[in-house]
Amino acid sequence: MSVQPAFFESHAIRRVYDENTETWLFSVIDIIQVLTQQPDYQGARKYWKVLKGRLAKEGSQLVSSCYQLKLAAADGKQRLSDMATAETLLRLVQSVPSPKAEPIKLWLAKVGYERMQEMGDPGRALDRARETWQKHGRSEKWIQQRMTGQETRNKLTDYWASHEIKQGEEFAILTNIIHQEWSGVSVKAHKKLKGLQDHNLRDHMSEAELIFTALAELSTRQIAETDEATGMAENTEAATKGGAIAKQARKALEAKTGKPVVSRENFLPPGKPTARKVPKKS
Repeated sequence: MSVQPAFFESHAIRRVYDENTETWLFSVIDIIQVLTQQPDYQGARKYWKVLKGRLAKEGSQLVSSCYQLKLAAADGKQRLSDMATAETLLRLVQSVPSPKAEPIKLWLAKVGYERMQEMGDPGRALDRARETWQKHGRSEKWIQQRMTGQETRNKLTDYWASHEIKQGEEFAILTNIIHQEWSGVSVKAHKKLKGLQDHNLRDHMSEAELIFTALAELSTRQIAETDEATGMAENTEAATKGGAIAKQARKALEAKTGKPVVSRENFLPPGKPTARKVPKKS
């Protein structure tokens, strides 16, 4: 995961995108610095340390909802920093008296839930993605398959969201079940096979991998809709069945061609390092 700063007024807020959970994680101290209007990082760090201790004593789950990642500090050194989702930060803001509270809430709603915003104008998001892929040298055939697969993915996650599946960890669990079932490897193992680090796995799939991923997710959604699957247990069953349908198709193709569908193929320049571990909660 790479750091992609976003800006609130003149303040740079460090954030990273967790592909496994499909959520943004923001630097808690950067948000605290804005709220408290501290002139430097150390002042914000001390404020957060005191607040963190108080919240822990009160039994608040906000602290346990934070992750720790190594980020570059002001002196350029990599240090462990508390990170949190926009949802967690929106609740944290309520614990900090500040004239910036409402503006930062609006800002978090804007940059933290980009998927929700793009649902209102999906054409704009697709156009932006197409332009990026074209700049990276992807063929029109690959781009079309990638976009079709994304539409299939969005319909599945929309179904999950409306049937008691929580965005984040539960989305990631079901996604991995589907992927493991059709491909025979986990999402993490597939990324490692391709030598990926700060990248979206789907952006480095071959045309065949994209097609089988879409088939698995389409099958999962249609099975879930037919069974009216609600909650993790029922949607896990649908995910397993959906992935199995694509697995059968994959094996049939491999038997005919003698070539594996899951491959090391990627779009990385030579010499790119392998993947790092997913952050753990603090």
